[in-house]
Amino acid sequence: MSVAGVVVREDGRVLAIRRADNGAWEPPGGVLELGEGIEDGVCREVYEETGIHAGVERLTGVYKNLRRGVVALVFRCRPEGGQVRLSDESVEVDWLTADEVSVRMAEVYAVRVLDALRGDTSPSTRSHDGRRLL
Repeated sequence: MSVAGVVVREDGRVLAIRRADNGAWEPPGGVLELGEGIEDGVCREVYEETGIHAGVERLTGVYKNLRRGVVALVFRCRPEGGQVRLSDESVEVDWLTADEVSVRMAEVYAVRVLDALRGDTSPSTRSHDGRRLL
């Protein structure tokens, strides 16, 4: 199971990374460690990849990659300190607008961010093939 944090600043910009392994823009996240709580894993992944401490607000979506069998839980978060920095997993870190998210991210990652920015509190459930929604 994987988790991701859509960290939203007061001005509505969201934290994103450009991955070191494939150059793709995504919200920070990764695989939960054995014995790790879900929200703890979200906060750890955001900090490891960006240097930003995050506080989890709510679950915004559940996404399944049907080709790989991976389920990702995505949470809306707020920044709670830290300084933006790069990591072994991120070659660029930026605060993006919703429009920039739609341009820079592949559909399956952009939708996770856009779902988290919606005003309602119901989590989305979506399936994809690794690149496109199904």
